[in-house]
Formats: sequence, C-alpha cells, structure tokens
Amino acid sequence: MLSVLSRAIEARDPYTRGHSARVTALAESIALRLGWSQERLALLNVGGPLHDIGKLAISNEVLRKPGRLDEDELALIREHPKLGARLLLRVSAFRKALPYVLYHHERWDGTGYPTGRAGEEIPVEARVLAIADAFDAMTSDRPYRRALSREEALAEVERCSGTQFDPALVQVFLELFAEAERLPAAAAS
Repeated sequence: MLSVLSRAIEARDPYTRGHSARVTALAESIALRLGWSQERLALLNVGGPLHDIGKLAISNEVLRKPGRLDEDELALIREHPKLGARLLLRVSAFRKALPYVLYHHERWDGTGYPTGRAGEEIPVEARVLAIADAFDAMTSDRPYRRALSREEALAEVERCSGTQFDPALVQVFLELFAEAERLPAAAAS
C-alpha cells in the first residue's frame, strides 16, 4: 500500500519522479548518523515516502503550473501538509508517520507552515526530513526553474542553517557530504 501511495503522489507531478525515494534515503543517512533505532528508521521509511501525500488533493493545474505560483496557488500548496495529515489519520498503520507529513515545512525560526512551530517544537523527524526534502527539491529540475548544482544546494542548506533548518542537523548533513567526497580519494591512494 505504501508503494502504491508513493507512486500515486509522483504520478501527479512528473517533475517529482523519484523525489520521495531520494528524500527518504537522504533522511535515513542523517538518521543513521544520529543513531536512530531500527524502529525509528522503519517509521522514517513510512513517513518519507508519504511526506507529500497531501498533494493528491491539490489540482493538476497548480501542481504542474510551468511558472511561478501566485499567492492563492501558494496558499493551496501550503495546505498539503494538513491535507496529508488528514489522510494519514484514516489509516491506522500510517498514523505514527504523522510528524513527517504534517511538519516537514515548518522552519527552525518559526516562519514555516502549517503551524508556525519553531526550533525543538518541531519534531526531530520533520526537521531531518525538511533538510533532505529541500536539498532534493533544489537539485531537481522543476517547471519553474532549473536544478541547482550539488555544491550550490549544499551552500544554500548551509546559508539557511538557523533560519529554515536546525543548525545541528545541517552540520550532520554537511559532514555526510564532506565524508562522501573524501571516500573516492581515500580509496584511490
């Protein structure tokens, strides 16, 4: 059922094909570094693929619009975490994944949506997913802009540390990429 829902979400917007899987994998890398238990990791592997499930309730005209969204369209998009949470609450097997769906667009500084939570009021699951989600969005082509390079996206994540993202989690995320870049050099020597 999880894979069917994940495919349904991505079928609505061809620009997001593979997005949920990439976001989940990135978030899992952070979670592993944080020492999450197998139970928590299993829940991440439910919440990650479902984080955008609320977009199923958004019209194709808005989701696939080739240009920038106007204020009314943005307001609709900003409803997707609440819409997704309502869907999740109907399926008991998915209820524990609620933090990933409802809070992944909250910001460390409290200016996110849908609730305006700030700092550690935001569940850590959502804070981890927010970094992975934003990074994947930045490094993917979208109808309204070309993808950023990996380096540009990493610089943006770092720039948004303490405003959009949890600074401690940004540090972990950046360390993961720095270590990954050193691996090929170490293997060659």
